[in-house]
Amino acid sequence: MPDLVLYQPDIPQNTGTLLRLAACLDKTVHLIEPAGFVLSDKGMKRAGMDYLAQAALVRHRSHEQFDAWRRETGRRIVLLTTKSDRFYTDFEFQSDDLLLLGRESLGVPDDVHDAADARITIPMRPDTRSLNVAIAGAIVLAEALRQTKGFPN
Repeated sequence: MPDLVLYQPDIPQNTGTLLRLAACLDKTVHLIEPAGFVLSDKGMKRAGMDYLAQAALVRHRSHEQFDAWRRETGRRIVLLTTKSDRFYTDFEFQSDDLLLLGRESLGVPDDVHDAADARITIPMRPDTRSLNVAIAGAIVLAEALRQTKGFPN
């Protein structure tokens, strides 16, 4: 089923929220290090509540390590970005997609952006910049799970 991938997250509360989401929906979160905080941060624990123990978290020490694993497994990277004209609602998700979320402060570097198999965006008003990364992840994961019939029973 689709997994979430966090590229060097900056904000522990967003990571905790996404881990809680993944625990509730029985999905895995891949975290590409380094994170901008210690993974035992109180804010992450508060946002994740008591769900963190149930969350499937896979840590990748670097983007290179993650990319090698991803190539080995043959999985597709779908980047959520504001730099795309392709709406997530018009995208055909596959059950083993990796939904890549960039850093809250900087997104992903150009080489990571260019290496993605697909780039999608959430339609928004033109006078707004972006959504919170946890909210964006939840919106797109829900659509991917709907399309692939991947919600837990």
